[in-house]
Amino acid sequence: MEVGSESITMSNAFKDLYNKKFIRSLSDVLGGVYSDFDPEKLALLVFDKEWKHKELKQRMRHIACSLNACLPEKYEDALAILKPAAEQFSGIECLVFPDYVEVYGLGHYRKSITALEHFTKYSTSELAVRPFIIEYGDKMMAQMQRWAGSKNHHVRRLASEGCRPRLPWAMALPEFKNDPAPVLQVIEKLKSDESEYVRRSVANNLNDISKDHPRITLTTAKQWHGHSVETDRLIKHACRTLLKAGDKKIMRLFGYQNTSHIRLQKCKLSKRVNMGGDLEFEFMLGSTTKRGLGKLRIDYAIDFVRANGTRNRKVFRISDGDFPGKTKQVSKKHSFRKITTRKYYPGKQGLSIIVNGTVLWEHEFSLMAHE
Repeated sequence: MEVGSESITMSNAFKDLYNKKFIRSLSDVLGGVYSDFDPEKLALLVFDKEWKHKELKQRMRHIACSLNACLPEKYEDALAILKPAAEQFSGIECLVFPDYVEVYGLGHYRKSITALEHFTKYSTSELAVRPFIIEYGDKMMAQMQRWAGSKNHHVRRLASEGCRPRLPWAMALPEFKNDPAPVLQVIEKLKSDESEYVRRSVANNLNDISKDHPRITLTTAKQWHGHSVETDRLIKHACRTLLKAGDKKIMRLFGYQNTSHIRLQKCKLSKRVNMGGDLEFEFMLGSTTKRGLGKLRIDYAIDFVRANGTRNRKVFRISDGDFPGKTKQVSKKHSFRKITTRKYYPGKQGLSIIVNGTVLWEHEFSLMAHE
């Protein structure tokens, strides 16, 4: 379960996981724990006239608030019902349990922290833990460090994921954007974690930090580099934003040399692309010396036209590795089919070919409005 990761996005499709079937299942489980639970009351509260218009997080919050009206008034009594119930669920739907703690438990620190630790084992408490970090500061970050030493890998991941400065879809932590030192203390303990699930969270956390403090990320990467194959993989993923930006110091850290010996040849590019179609381009990389091309990170960037006519650059990977030969032929397509995460606008767009952070070729093409 990775709510905040790159691989999982909270698209509209996920909101439909909160449906009548889920509420029936939730009611059945709660009824088995709490004999006074009223399933009809919960259904009436949840499926009100605004339900269809609510997005994922709105539905999650609405269910949590509806549950509160169907559970004992005393917070700890409600938790005693919700904790065993949560064990019967997994996935995004299970987020309603930590969300209940976020809404009603901020004034009950110890009971809430225990509950969040429990709930994260079946889903994730990464969203709900953030108001506690803001409210309780150093006390909560000390708890995150204790969680970093947990025997349970879901809890260890929470220690990292919960304090990411820029966790997607979550409450911001501006204090850590300004000074990530407390976060670094937590992820330092997890950089060599036995679980890739945890290490990937550490990489995402350090990548968040790189967007505000690239030098801190570089220093950390140098300190961690060479510790193990797994840690080297972690820091490379953590430095992906800096690598895409062509940061020369990061390039050298991972063995990408300068490109003075490389020439770009035989470049071909579609001059016009219809909306919904594919941009096709190809080129050949050649070495001007007797040695081969060497270790290369080959990217391309598209400068997408925005609604106001300005451009926004996005970098995409083509290939990454050692190339002992003196030439490499590359052919690529980029789709302009409609997607939920980006809107395309017709007009002149830009294409750049980037090798080891250096732009070797730039050209324009036209995106046509008709499909």
